[in-house]
Amino acid sequence: MEIIKAESSDLKTILCIVRTTIKNIYPHYYPKGAVDYFLSHHTPEKIIVDIADEKVSIAVHEGKAVGTVSVSNDEIYRLFVLPEHQGKGYGSALLSHAESRVAERFGTARLDASLPAKRLYARKGYITISTNDIETENGDHLCYDVMLKRVN
Repeated sequence: MEIIKAESSDLKTILCIVRTTIKNIYPHYYPKGAVDYFLSHHTPEKIIVDIADEKVSIAVHEGKAVGTVSVSNDEIYRLFVLPEHQGKGYGSALLSHAESRVAERFGTARLDASLPAKRLYARKGYITISTNDIETENGDHLCYDVMLKRVN
């Protein structure tokens, strides 16, 4: 597996990774309104800007993109691994890659942890500093934690 910098030509692939993961994993943790919120939050317009700003990386295994992560300043976000590739170390590798990027300029990495990802982050040394709740359509709620980790 290698982790590479995303190019504008990778937009469709990244969008597929993000949407496939949300659609297949998040309904086990969140109500429909929250899942729809996640889907509407990760738009092609936002992703293409992040790619242009060199914030996005892709995990590639045997020539196939299996995951993605983005980094902006001290924040790690949009870490997704395709469902069929979860549990194989790709998420951990992407997280470690992102932490290295953060550590180049900052002492602490920050991220918003969805319910499916929180356990991974806690195992990797992240601590919860706040718990948040966004009310979505139909009165559904999206709960997530802001987590921090010292990276240098």
